Amino acid sequence: MAEGTESRIPPADPSGPAGQAGQAGPAGPGRDGSPAVPAQGGSPDDAAYLRRRALKGGSAGWLLLTGLGVAYVVSGDFSGWNLGLAEGGFGGLAIATLLMGVMYACLVFSLAELSAILPTAGGGYGFARRALGTWGGFLTGTAILIEYILAPAAISIFIGDYVESLNLFGLEAGRPVYLACFAIFIGIHLWGVGEALRFSLVVTAIAVAALLIFAVGAFTEFDSSGLNDIPVQEDAFGSNSWLPYGLLGIWAAFPFGMWFFLGVEGVPLAAEEAKDPVRSMPKALSISMGILVLLALITFFAATGARGSAAVMEAGNPLVVALQGDGEPTALSRFVNYAGLAGLVASFFSLIYAGSRQLFALSRAGYLPRFLSLTSSRKAPYLGLLIPGAIGFALAAGSGNGGRMLNVAVFGATISYALMALSHLVLRRREPGLHRPYRTPGGMLTSGVAFVLALSALVATFLVDKDAAFIALGVYVVALAYFAFYSRHRLVAAAPEEEFAALAAAEADLKRD
Repeated sequence: MAEGTESRIPPADPSGPAGQAGQAGPAGPGRDGSPAVPAQGGSPDDAAYLRRRALKGGSAGWLLLTGLGVAYVVSGDFSGWNLGLAEGGFGGLAIATLLMGVMYACLVFSLAELSAILPTAGGGYGFARRALGTWGGFLTGTAILIEYILAPAAISIFIGDYVESLNLFGLEAGRPVYLACFAIFIGIHLWGVGEALRFSLVVTAIAVAALLIFAVGAFTEFDSSGLNDIPVQEDAFGSNSWLPYGLLGIWAAFPFGMWFFLGVEGVPLAAEEAKDPVRSMPKALSISMGILVLLALITFFAATGARGSAAVMEAGNPLVVALQGDGEPTALSRFVNYAGLAGLVASFFSLIYAGSRQLFALSRAGYLPRFLSLTSSRKAPYLGLLIPGAIGFALAAGSGNGGRMLNVAVFGATISYALMALSHLVLRRREPGLHRPYRTPGGMLTSGVAFVLALSALVATFLVDKDAAFIALGVYVVALAYFAFYSRHRLVAAAPEEEFAALAAAEADLKRD
């Protein structure tokens, strides 16, 4: 087993605490009564099962993890957020971004505590599994998968649009670009996690530097009168120059305010490959969130102030439009255009990583087919990379509708946020004595705020794109049917997230006795 991994993935002992959790077999049932079986459908060799599903521990310190957190999100600064101006105007999107920033900050602090308690590749699924049982774990893990499989597919379409608009390589069609994106970047992930995260850090640094340079150039042309130049809809309740679409526009802008932060919650998925995750995970989450707040602030004000909200609200590349007053490209706008491609690549690359780790954890525990969690000689979950990649390419090539896919991803994300915040609340209430190396500032109040705002954002997705919301619900129904009728009867008790929950059940039984 890889160095630094074994201590976090102990093999289950059928005679140990996990076996005391109930009477349904060597491993016992879960807290909610769902049966769990040993690895390989009854084989006692749990250690061998886990050796074939081991990630490379100690590959990422706090700096690489911070870079990963920023990489997940940085493409959203270059495009997408501005569409919220057409829903809420400058004031509506500003308030929505503020509220969504509060939601993400509260969620990140809650996840920092949870990831220090359970530093495994399961991330949100693992937290919910401990707090909400097997159904809660599966619901959370499925929502995260929807986000991290759909978002890369959407971003590959945006990369294709950028390549075509920049006339790179003489390409005029998107599909060759989609295929190249998935093939090249999945290949880097298969090479090794350390190499992949270092590549991500470099590309992310380029994108962040470009945003700062953009801001310097755009603020030289800042004019506050352009912030509220969108015509007021007189029939909208509460409308004025700052809220041209009224009070409801604030709510409708929630999903677009999320684009400045969407994905940062995926950092805990790297826990098994991190150096000292108990210390590095909270640090990386906090720093990456701070960087994202700063980038959101300067990008939002610089772009709208330089050219006006009306000019950038429907642009595919709002930062470039903000720099081109007369429509003629400048040296700075060309630079930002190329840097936008770097931002898209950074987010695409890191989201592939996150999706593969969530799928790996769910598969290792038996929620999804177990072969999906097999790892290569370089400790990469190769099927967990290749199969979602094939699905993502098929979606991109078949639909070409990146906006719709991102809306589906946002729907899945908001469900997972609500369930992860709820997990923090439940564990604080039910297990106050649980060892917490890091404690969330504000405690249950912090996660309570995240929970309420996540539910509000979930409802807001129906205001923006009902079709996307119902598509996500349809995927959910199919996944839940698979779990209800098949996989919940075949869970793997030796998986770290399952064993962690079994130990909790055993401790509860001992207290009752």
